[in-house]
Amino acid sequence: MQQHRRGFLGVAGAALAAGLAGSMTGVAHAAAPKRQPNFIVILCDDMGYGDIGPMGGRDIPTPHLDRMAREGITLTDYYAAANVCTPSRAGLLTGRYPVRTTMSRVLLANDTHGLPKSEKTIADALKPAYASALIGKWHLGHTGDDWDATHYGFDLFYGIPYSHDISPLAIYEFQKGQKKGQWEPDYPGLQQQFYARAEQFIDENAKRPFFLELALSSPHLPNYPAKGFEKGSKNGGAYGDTVMEIDSIVGRLMAKLAALGLDRDTMVIFTSDNGPWFEGSTGGLRQRKGGGAYDGAYRVPFIARWPGAIPAGRRSDAIAMGIDIMPTLCALAGLPQPAGVTVDGKDITGVLTRGGATPHEQLLLFQDEDVVGIRTQQWKYVRADFYMKFEMSLEGRGYPQLYDMHDPREQYSVASLHPDIVKAMQARMKQAEADFAPFRGNRPNALMPAREGTHVPAMWQD
Repeated sequence: MQQHRRGFLGVAGAALAAGLAGSMTGVAHAAAPKRQPNFIVILCDDMGYGDIGPMGGRDIPTPHLDRMAREGITLTDYYAAANVCTPSRAGLLTGRYPVRTTMSRVLLANDTHGLPKSEKTIADALKPAYASALIGKWHLGHTGDDWDATHYGFDLFYGIPYSHDISPLAIYEFQKGQKKGQWEPDYPGLQQQFYARAEQFIDENAKRPFFLELALSSPHLPNYPAKGFEKGSKNGGAYGDTVMEIDSIVGRLMAKLAALGLDRDTMVIFTSDNGPWFEGSTGGLRQRKGGGAYDGAYRVPFIARWPGAIPAGRRSDAIAMGIDIMPTLCALAGLPQPAGVTVDGKDITGVLTRGGATPHEQLLLFQDEDVVGIRTQQWKYVRADFYMKFEMSLEGRGYPQLYDMHDPREQYSVASLHPDIVKAMQARMKQAEADFAPFRGNRPNALMPAREGTHVPAMWQD
């Protein structure tokens, strides 16, 4: 352990301290951490961009998340790794676009597929320096004897195999590959059970570095507010009640870290796996969970707090994605990324600690195995959306969809004003298609092309 900590201080700590020295206005005597930091990722299920105060939400009170944002950084242009659950979670844990992992679509109760054992997760990358746990929702496979998170690098898994609207449902506990118990779920008490087990894990590992993913299964529908939170939200109904419950869990977690003296040793990230489903607020962003390439499906809340290391009260519009969490945690721990693995994510330490620019030239947005959108810092090119029952290609129809993301609503394409940008983005799209074609399964491209005879204005003809 001492060897790992010296490595952290030599590699990451010095760089972090140097960056902080010139950037932490109003924060006195910032110092590099004295040990490898703990990492806690709170991953909500289907929470919308506009559901919480730090992202502009006003309908549901979230005082603890508001405080977390005041004491940390909010990324306004952070994207989940996919627009639905399973691929998004695969992308976060592996740092790879989900198409590389064969996890491009949502797993349902009768699916037998799972995350390949060859994939390396954050927990794998942080071993043996870190104790690790995934508590809450897994949703990366649920059949066989080795489906749970402890077969993917985690020391502990306590939770449910998939969303709480899928049955049959049970709570499982596995430690180091061994099943320790199985229980019937108490639906209204589910999030509280997850948090209680998370607290136990923190207590048990307070004296060593740990990585915890607290994967809450709310506010995914149907909503089951815990006792004491029913009808607490005046404007948000039961959905709002569950958001308030999540907010209270964040408050309890921050109090727990303070009580254990771990505040300055722990980075906490709060985010969601995709945009809201049939309820919840996109914050004015276009589309919802599972929808096309528009931001309401992918762009989600992101707050990071680490007193003494992340400057307080900062907001950044640097583009980032769930695939960035793995390389960032590795860098902050002073540990290498998994060897022999193509990682698509980037280290965003500079964004979080120094207000730096994004390390990304572009982010790719996938619908299943199809690249349907590309986001750069300024521009967004949308290749496909859903129309009636079809995933409809917008290519070759004469109305290319280019958006200037200074206006995040994506209401009006500015393609006619920037034909050179359109061509550049189309070239990026063509290259991305070629790059990821080898990872597609046997399914053909699902996009419905433009029909023959579609009139295309001269300016968009090849």
